[in-house]
Amino acid sequence: MKKNKLLLVIVLFIISLSIFSLSFFRIDSDYLWHIKAGEYMFNNGILRKDVFSWIVQGKYWMSHEWLFEIIIFSLKKLFGIYHLFIYCFVCISSLLLILFFTNKENYMKDILFTIIWLVLSIIMCVNIQARPHMISYILLALTIYLLFDNYNNKNSKKIYFLPLISIIWSNVHGGSSNLVYLLGIVFLVCGLFEFKYKKIESNKISKEQIKRYLLVIVLCMIGVCINIHGFKMFIYPYSNMLDSTMLTNISEWRATSLNELSHYMYFGLVLIIVIVLLTSKNKITLIDFILFGFCVFLGLKSIRFWFYTYIIMSYVVFNYIEKTDIDKYTIPGISIISIILIGMFISRSNSIITDKYSFILNSTDINIIKESNPKRLLNMYDYGGDLVYNDILVFIDGRADLYTKYNYKDYLNIVNLSSNSKSLIDKYNFDYLLIDRKYPISTYLNDNDDYELIYSRKNILLYKKRT
Repeated sequence: MKKNKLLLVIVLFIISLSIFSLSFFRIDSDYLWHIKAGEYMFNNGILRKDVFSWIVQGKYWMSHEWLFEIIIFSLKKLFGIYHLFIYCFVCISSLLLILFFTNKENYMKDILFTIIWLVLSIIMCVNIQARPHMISYILLALTIYLLFDNYNNKNSKKIYFLPLISIIWSNVHGGSSNLVYLLGIVFLVCGLFEFKYKKIESNKISKEQIKRYLLVIVLCMIGVCINIHGFKMFIYPYSNMLDSTMLTNISEWRATSLNELSHYMYFGLVLIIVIVLLTSKNKITLIDFILFGFCVFLGLKSIRFWFYTYIIMSYVVFNYIEKTDIDKYTIPGISIISIILIGMFISRSNSIITDKYSFILNSTDINIIKESNPKRLLNMYDYGGDLVYNDILVFIDGRADLYTKYNYKDYLNIVNLSSNSKSLIDKYNFDYLLIDRKYPISTYLNDNDDYELIYSRKNILLYKKRT
């Protein structure tokens, strides 16, 4: 009876934590072009060519998140402004509940550590946004659960659900769908060894388990190709990871650095895991050790993989936690914290919704731009989503993977006023330039008689080329 009550209050805590996490939700410009793409596809069919830019219009576009875009637009039609919060709440709560119920016995061993670990989920999920990576988190959790299920159970057949996950993943967020079969390969390789070395040990898995891994890996590779772009989706993630321009200039692709104070929360998570592994009396299995190394490698390579570490290690770290007794204050204590979290969100809910549903460009900015009727507009990268959302053709937006083959480097050279920026400005013959005051291009335009400042608000400047 006590165990059932404890289970109930943990579920309550997860729900309340998911609600409270919406306080940290934010909209970025990528959401805006996602929602516009969803609207277009909902009304006109799947996009394979660009329709939002004047510079690459008609060029092939790898719309690897097309299914998400239709889903999020459909939610908007159903729930209006609240669709953002509904989507994020469903994704976060579903993820945490999946992590808990698929590893329930381990989560129940030490309730204090479980609560701390659950709170870490909100700290680590720095990108609580209405974007497809939220669904990828859920798919990743299911992937790790199914891979471990086959690793630990000789007769289980649950792993055969993985090819279905790979198909869903490649259509919702194809850019990370290769993780399904890559993680399968990691589990397969680790299961081939049997040894003991100091604190690390490995046990061979059976031939049947190996066969299941091999078959499922092949089926997942095929599954990744079952989408509107076919085999191109299979190689797409690798080409992205090799694009140095994207990796260097897009904030979510940046490498984790000791020089960034905000990055220390990731190092903190890694430190907690290291302490748990080293202080545990249990031997560290090879698969757990390799998965930890795999997570840290990805996490250091890019900040967008931080939360992948949390999800994957949720199936590892609890194996090394000792069981502790539940005292009489545990259940009421968790219940009180849950109520406080919900109360804190409700007390600020109106202001949260108002504050979060705001864009970089306001209605006045958009009206001025539309009245100007630009044909060859230069715009800042971060402004692209707002412009696409308002049916204004752009020079660039958050689809960097599209522009990197055409004009992304030129855009960087222009706004940063590199040595060839003048020739590039002449090349594109912009009639209007919507730029940020903080960038060097603003100084050039201000001092150049060929351009007239026709509108400004804070750091947003709109220049018109004199005829």
